[in-house]
Amino acid sequence: MTYTTSNSAPELVSAFQALEVDQQLALFYEIYKQMGTSVTPAAPAASTVSPEIAESLFNQVKEMPHQEQLQLQRDLIRGQDSQVAREYGALSDTTKLLFWYYLAQGMDEGSVIPMPADYQLSAQAQQLLSQITGLEFQQQITLFRDIVSPMGVDVTRR
Repeated sequence: MTYTTSNSAPELVSAFQALEVDQQLALFYEIYKQMGTSVTPAAPAASTVSPEIAESLFNQVKEMPHQEQLQLQRDLIRGQDSQVAREYGALSDTTKLLFWYYLAQGMDEGSVIPMPADYQLSAQAQQLLSQITGLEFQQQITLFRDIVSPMGVDVTRR
């Protein structure tokens, strides 16, 4: 499978990035819950993915206390500098997507801090979720890559 980054839906990327950080995390998890079985099998099969690298980074996160896991996810979205953020920043976009998939799986399994049971998506996040689920599969994958690409810290872009 090959892919090219496309800005076919830059307004959706901008809308995602405009959400509060915790809403971004919640939306990612909700996407995984609703579409994980169709979206995520594409990531490991993609030509630029490195499952071992994504899993190794995930294992680092899994070893952290839950509150540190949450802070790390927030820091990745904000682009806060840390060793894990730099490692993440060096990944291909497809490997970054796989890393987020592993985080969502970890949330389901209990090895990563779970979503609070009573957490609600904002109206903006709910609307964005509806727009994303209405996209064709390839558009969803491209959108997700465009969303995860700038997260973390890419030392080559400094």
